[in-house]
Amino acid sequence: MKRVAVLGGYGAVGREVVAGLRGHVPEIVVAGRDLAKARTVEGATPMRLDLRSDDIERLDADAVVMCAETENVRVAETCLARGVHYVDVSASYEVLAGIERLDATEATAVLSVGLAPGVTNLLAHGFGGADVDIGVLIGTGEQHGPGAVEWTLDSLGEVGESWRMRFPPPYGTRTVHRFPFSDQYTLPGRVRTGLCLDSRALTALLPRLRRVRDAAPLRAALRHVHVGGDGFAVAVESGGRVRSFSGRRQSRATGLAAALVVRRLDGMPPGVRHIEDAVGPDFLPELAAHGFDLGEYDPE
Repeated sequence: MKRVAVLGGYGAVGREVVAGLRGHVPEIVVAGRDLAKARTVEGATPMRLDLRSDDIERLDADAVVMCAETENVRVAETCLARGVHYVDVSASYEVLAGIERLDATEATAVLSVGLAPGVTNLLAHGFGGADVDIGVLIGTGEQHGPGAVEWTLDSLGEVGESWRMRFPPPYGTRTVHRFPFSDQYTLPGRVRTGLCLDSRALTALLPRLRRVRDAAPLRAALRHVHVGGDGFAVAVESGGRVRSFSGRRQSRATGLAAALVVRRLDGMPPGVRHIEDAVGPDFLPELAAHGFDLGEYDPE
């Protein structure tokens, strides 16, 4: 792997992908429509690239990491047709389903890469396909990218069912609200995926925000106002056991997971697969070694 392009590499997750690749890949290209922002990423070659145009067809790279939610399926199809590996951090099932249908005989595409989906898939995979409940706790004090904020608000329309889940310390047992993370569609068995925030008060407000989620003032406030901490935790419960992964800065966990996948691409066979079918059991311990915590315990 000599040259890796990170599309949207100057965003919150993209910068972490670059940091995880630095020193492991000879050349990293940070590409996007804003060349000035691309130039702010240290240790990378900046490039102006508009994903809505045909620019992607002229991109010279061994692998592409997609950190934007723009033309994902077309970009993936173009990469795979040219024998370029493709890694996508999208959490949108509609995007992932479109890429799943693509042919890949000369390159590898890895989907569901990040925290949720990603780490959650791997935790659930450890239960061998059994029915699982997945809870994702997000810190409201972290600087999330605008794309992540918009996707979260758009997905609030599907918030409905709620249940209790036990997260690792210091969070304890929390109420999670049903949320359309893609795991519930791509994993085998009965899968429920739920969301909560580090603030119990803000978590309680999530179902009520459905009615005003399209209001411009709300969207602006959530993009620019950050309260709470930058911690996160995911918990997967099945058969009376809980497996968890936690730490600080969700964006770093997602970006580093993507970087670790890229560093393994050369040994993968061609095809389109989700992360749990692309990496081995040593992946989560390797990711956790970068300052995160893996746990397993009985629920209360």
